[in-house]
Amino acid sequence: MATLEIRIKRASKTFKEGDIIAGVLVINCKGELAHNGINLSMEGTVTLQLSARSVGLFEAFYNSLKPIALVDSTMAMAKPGKLPTGKTEIPFEIPLKPKANRTLYETYHGVFVNVQYMIKCDMKRTLLAKDITKQTEFIVEYREQKEKVSISPVNFTVSPDSLTNVKERANVPKFLVKGTLDSVSCKITDALTGHVSVDSSDIPIKSIELQLVRVETCGCAEGYAKDATEIQNIQIADGDVARGIAIPVFMSFPRLFTCPTIATNTFKVEFEANVVIVLQDDHLITENFPIKLLRF
Repeated sequence: MATLEIRIKRASKTFKEGDIIAGVLVINCKGELAHNGINLSMEGTVTLQLSARSVGLFEAFYNSLKPIALVDSTMAMAKPGKLPTGKTEIPFEIPLKPKANRTLYETYHGVFVNVQYMIKCDMKRTLLAKDITKQTEFIVEYREQKEKVSISPVNFTVSPDSLTNVKERANVPKFLVKGTLDSVSCKITDALTGHVSVDSSDIPIKSIELQLVRVETCGCAEGYAKDATEIQNIQIADGDVARGIAIPVFMSFPRLFTCPTIATNTFKVEFEANVVIVLQDDHLITENFPIKLLRF
């Protein structure tokens, strides 16, 4: 019996376009091992999926939602032959370059959009023996953008008059909440910051929460399926907070579950932040902010 392992030399497994991915294949055999060749391949794909409510809306989606190959390269590591008993190490170096007319997007693990990069090793065995396959994921990040980003604070006020999705406005209690987000163009390695304060509220407040939402759009010329799902939700205040006190807003962007905002012809990945005020009677008051994530 043999075991196969792919070891990438860089501990973070994080690479940028043009980098050389170096590592070693480690094969442990209990006895002499015959094989029909060892191949190493690097794959990068964007996988698109439809939510349950979007399936069946557009037949054309099924053709347009095929995985998009960003990287696809293969190299032979060993010709057919035999491996000796014990441990065999085969070093490799493979350049990270996109296919022609393709762009490398950052690694992103979403619900309906996934951008993933893998290194895969296949050891072909003789007729009756089972092939040995191993794969490992590595992470791709953009190089830092040199363009200037305008960072300006966004002030907001939430009151019964500013609410839009209200069925019976007469039943809405009186309240006034003010706040500021330091910027809606955010550096992905920094946090979303700002403050919020409750000036007045007829009904006691249960909690104040900050929600990060991904908005994923898949589609083609015939139409688009757009779905918003929660990434994380953090509580920034608990109970009936003191009036007029500035409550700090601070949310880090989780790695892999966020990426710089993407907009292409076939898919989009965008992000929003919601400031959610929960009243004691379980009424929810939400203020929505589309945010743009960048790496600069």
